[in-house]
Amino acid sequence: MIPHDRSPNGVCAVLVSGGLDSAVLLAELAGQFGRVHPLYTRSGLAWEAAELAHLRHFLRLCPTSSLGELVVLDMPVADLYGAHWSLTGHGVPDANSEDAAVYLPGRNLLLLLKAMLWCRMHQAGTLALGILKGNPFPDATPAFFESFQNAVNRGISGEVRIVTPFRMLDKPEVIRRGTALPLEWTFSCIQPQDGLHCGRCNKCAERQRAFAAAGVPDPTRYA
Repeated sequence: MIPHDRSPNGVCAVLVSGGLDSAVLLAELAGQFGRVHPLYTRSGLAWEAAELAHLRHFLRLCPTSSLGELVVLDMPVADLYGAHWSLTGHGVPDANSEDAAVYLPGRNLLLLLKAMLWCRMHQAGTLALGILKGNPFPDATPAFFESFQNAVNRGISGEVRIVTPFRMLDKPEVIRRGTALPLEWTFSCIQPQDGLHCGRCNKCAERQRAFAAAGVPDPTRYA
């Protein structure tokens, strides 16, 4: 549920990765709030150059009067993750791996902390994420978001709300909601090849299955 400050004058920030879920969410909220700021967190992960390039292109193709410039926040994780596959690009979970294989420890916790501070400093009362139904990770539950929101707001004397409007949807449903958008410029791959989706990793397989289940032609260019 989107909070009550949704209005022509409301200000919202959306944590965007460039993936299907956050891109469709951003486009929807841009039609509901007076101002929407896309926030991207750069952590030094192996796929970020390709991801950011796609995201910038997507945003250029979705011009609306309410959509602000892309804000890139830096939250490096090399000192935490070390030789993890997400940094090195080696041993990336393939198409046959379980969802748990792509878990990045504390990912949402790290993303949310700096984003909430940004919202507090820029008068954005709502911070939205494209979390979907069935997300199995401990930092993606309603209980986590509520407790994290409350703790950070106490620390910054703020009233920033964390919202997850897509939490009752699955990825095929999100795709069907976004068919009018340039979904070919969304990005899901964790092992890009020459700036393109590899077509072989865990996230590419998830993307391919979702388009098939949605009954929507997959516009993605795969290497």
